[in-house]
Amino acid sequence: MAQQEQWASKLTFILAAAGSAIGLGAIWKFPYVAGNSGGGAFFLVFLLFTLLVGLPLLLAEFVIGRSTQKEAISAYRSIAPGWEFIGRIGVFSAFVLLSFYSVIGGWILLYFGASITGYMTGIDNYEQLFGTIISNPWTAVGSQLAFILLTIIVVARGIKEGIEKASKWMMPALFILFLILIARSLTLDGAMEGVRFFLEPDFSRLTSEGILFALGQSFFSLSLGVSVMVTYSSYLSKTESLTRSAGSIVVMNIFITILSGLAIFPAVFSLGFEPTAGPGLLFIVLPSVFAQMPAGTFFFIAFLALFLFATLTSAFSMLEIIVASVAKNSRQRRSKAAWWIGIAIFVVGVPSALSYGILGNITFFDKIIFDVMDYLVSNIMLPLGALLISIFVPWKMKREVLVAELTDGSNFGKRILALWLLVLKYFVPIVIIVVFLDALGII
Repeated sequence: MAQQEQWASKLTFILAAAGSAIGLGAIWKFPYVAGNSGGGAFFLVFLLFTLLVGLPLLLAEFVIGRSTQKEAISAYRSIAPGWEFIGRIGVFSAFVLLSFYSVIGGWILLYFGASITGYMTGIDNYEQLFGTIISNPWTAVGSQLAFILLTIIVVARGIKEGIEKASKWMMPALFILFLILIARSLTLDGAMEGVRFFLEPDFSRLTSEGILFALGQSFFSLSLGVSVMVTYSSYLSKTESLTRSAGSIVVMNIFITILSGLAIFPAVFSLGFEPTAGPGLLFIVLPSVFAQMPAGTFFFIAFLALFLFATLTSAFSMLEIIVASVAKNSRQRRSKAAWWIGIAIFVVGVPSALSYGILGNITFFDKIIFDVMDYLVSNIMLPLGALLISIFVPWKMKREVLVAELTDGSNFGKRILALWLLVLKYFVPIVIIVVFLDALGII
């Protein structure tokens, strides 16, 4: 059997895992979902779900992966034969997720290319520009393909030579550019109205569906429920602390989410946009903000580059879980699997890419194809995967294994073991089931 690759250090693991978690979940999806679901009230519920449900589940995925040192499907099978279906659900979810995620990655590539060539200079109506770009079938599908190819090239090279090298400098740079954007956004006229919308809870605007969206967003933004973190943690050394790593990733994710809200919502209200603008919110508001900054074109290009990097780090993790389940640590099989699986994901994602154009009239439950895929993954498949993981770890894993994994590299794990198991065994499943039933109108 080929030797299992490992991360070079805890820092590179945290940056890669944070890149997977942060990506579009915090930067692209959170602003428009929060805008549609109550602003500050949604953020507060999302924060509670992230800390009380997301963090225990993230640690659970870490324990599964590092204890077995195997990719998702084999990890579940080695612990409890017959339970590998959880890993298969995760692999399938990652496949579907990347199929529409790559569409957004393609939009970013298009904007990046347009900003470099000067095409966007002097444009007054960014909303119209965005509509034109995503409705053109050739640009929509072509840019999606380009994004998938970039993802394939990196994942095919492996952990150390591909994902690790690409991640360790992308994420720190993103933080710096975010701070610059926030500084400008908060100085716009009327910015404080956006801050209040984001930070002051108004529970009259929050619906049961919004609560389900908050739960789904907490899973989406931490890459939970698809066993991505099972695969990533399988490459982690036994000397590293799982509790500290999980805590660092959750804190980084919450921090980026707050930065995202402070960057987007003040600008939305200041420039007269609606916070319910949908998935295109980031592609309409950000250009308007940068257009009002000194040297705005330079900063916009830099931000798009870093936004693209954050998006790619998430895409790497999604393709990695699928490729790892096929390659089984074989370098030769890894390269072939990355290309074949990547192309298959592209093909499945084409209808999503065309759903803002020539396939826009095709709807299911009043949702276009892109939104159906997003809803299916974020609000059904991710919570389902998370529910199964919360059942699997406390009921199917040996206690001595859990103790060993939580205490390796840290004494803190031993102190929280009982509480963590209690939360994972009872609280997390109940929360997921209750939110689901409430959203369906059953309770």
